[in-house]
Amino acid sequence: MIEELKGTGVALATPMNEDYSIDFGSLSKLLDHILLGNADYIVVQGTTGESPVFSWSQKLAILRYVLEHLAGRKPVVFGLGGNNTYDLIEKSKDLKTFELAAILSASPYYSKPSQEGILRHYRMLADAYPHPIILYNVPSRTASNMSAATTVKLGEHSNIIAMKEASGDLAQCKEILEKRPSGMMMLSGDDALAHDIIKMGGEGVISVIGNLMPQEFTRMVNSTIAGDITAGSKMNADLKVAYDMLSEEGNPTSLKAGLEVIGIGQRTVKPPLFDATEGLVEKWKAYLGDRLS
Repeated sequence: MIEELKGTGVALATPMNEDYSIDFGSLSKLLDHILLGNADYIVVQGTTGESPVFSWSQKLAILRYVLEHLAGRKPVVFGLGGNNTYDLIEKSKDLKTFELAAILSASPYYSKPSQEGILRHYRMLADAYPHPIILYNVPSRTASNMSAATTVKLGEHSNIIAMKEASGDLAQCKEILEKRPSGMMMLSGDDALAHDIIKMGGEGVISVIGNLMPQEFTRMVNSTIAGDITAGSKMNADLKVAYDMLSEEGNPTSLKAGLEVIGIGQRTVKPPLFDATEGLVEKWKAYLGDRLS
């Protein structure tokens, strides 16, 4: 297992100006906010970073900026997923010189491949990629589930190091944890289930709330990993309202409303997403309360 990818990874949001250009000043503020919260690593251009709406050159510009700003202080994972296997292999060649801890690659969307198709896709990527791969199972977005059996088989590949599980199926997570090869990590892809998955033996989480409340969430994760289940459970319960609000108008729309409230960027998201309502912003103001002072 890659020790530096245990604990709390934060799926970095991408602040934007009103014209949808990247707000690099706010991106700096967001990175510093996450660093102060003591998260363990940063994930660039995942779903929370609005990866579908940026060109390849923009994605690389964001990645370069993050790496330069962090200057080695935290490991960086880069999101590179899609449903064109050969295109992903070609794109990976552009990443050879980047110092990345891993690539996070979502299961192919829209095409709805069979389990054999998913196996072949990831094995081809793992053979070609210059960095280790974290699998990402998120059926609500891809329209297909990567089964526990498929995950376990893929974990046998030397260049596949972890699974980010966002199926919401704890029984499936349990099966993977029981059958996975040694050295394969299990990372929660759902903030609200991170506590349960870590209790079952998982190694951590790739988080949305870590953008907004990194200190509180990281403390919960670390307590649970350390075996202090009572403290972790209480902290997790205290965050439930935030978990619910983060899904109220979708991710990252809901997240950016909260970030706007704490003074990091504005709520702008790029079409086809739509900016958060004033009602949700007011809810965040009420919830965050003392954190504004």
